[in-house]
Amino acid sequence: MAFKDIVGQERAITALTSALKSGQVHHGYLFGGPDGVGKELAARTLAQAANCEQNDGDACGQCGPCRRIATRNHADVLLLLPEADQVARGWAGRADFEATPSREIKVAQVRWLGDRLAYKALEARRKLALILRAEAMNAQAQNALLKTLEEPPRDTTLVLVSAAPHALLPTIRSRCLMLAFTPLPLDFVAERVMREKKVDRATAHLCATLAGGSLGAALALDLDSLSRRHELLERLESLSAGDARAALAFAADFAPDRAAAEAHLGLVSAWYRDVAALASGGNEQMLVNSDLLDLARRSGATHGALEALRRIRLCETAKAALNGNASPRLQMEQAALRFVFPEL
Repeated sequence: MAFKDIVGQERAITALTSALKSGQVHHGYLFGGPDGVGKELAARTLAQAANCEQNDGDACGQCGPCRRIATRNHADVLLLLPEADQVARGWAGRADFEATPSREIKVAQVRWLGDRLAYKALEARRKLALILRAEAMNAQAQNALLKTLEEPPRDTTLVLVSAAPHALLPTIRSRCLMLAFTPLPLDFVAERVMREKKVDRATAHLCATLAGGSLGAALALDLDSLSRRHELLERLESLSAGDARAALAFAADFAPDRAAAEAHLGLVSAWYRDVAALASGGNEQMLVNSDLLDLARRSGATHGALEALRRIRLCETAKAALNGNASPRLQMEQAALRFVFPEL
């Protein structure tokens, strides 16, 4: 993979290639933007390009350093991410950790990184540390990283990759050069979804829109959950104020596990964005759920924009709790109950 193969991030890629060609690579970068839009790919390509045998400001992908970095076997390119993510990616097993794999990046991991960066490079022109999901660093870990950012070893670059840069300490952000990664073009995402998921164009475009231009999120969407979209939204709109039994039944049906709960909360959040837009006089052609226009109109007339926005916040709060390992069923129940009991 080379920089020229990364789609939709021209400004960030131009900044990186210019720095490589001029020899002005920064000691600390913060790649910020939604998940699944190329941040991690760009970070890995930066590591390859900085050490590629061709040394022309891009990665060839074929030389020894490029191949070793791509397979995570380069001694001078270090990766840091939460233990739970290592297990999820197949990079480690649960038995590799003494306790339940953590969803945080812990201070011990950052100290290990600092110790490794202090060693002289074995073969690289530039050592790199890629901290993936950097927002997962707890407060102690972030404070431990500050010393390395303030006094980085020579010819060393740290790249923090984050979908939530605001969750990092201001002192961390101020010591990094921020590069913004934006959502990808919907047509590009839809084409990739069609090719890789073997779905029709309408379904692929819906996936791209629901994922907000994130290729990773679009490919990860549960197609079984997506197929229940009509049922989900019609059941949702049939909930009556004060009907706790119906709200709990709704949660039981649509949150059988974590993946389903995340997918369905995303669908509900997108639905109420449509409702809020309609209630505010927005363009009907811009709706995600354009095939449910009549239902969206009725919901907008019933709830109004402010209530729709309140429900979006409830969905986003529930999704954030799921990322923190909360119970899927409980989070869906709480959201549904607060839909029918606004005073809660």
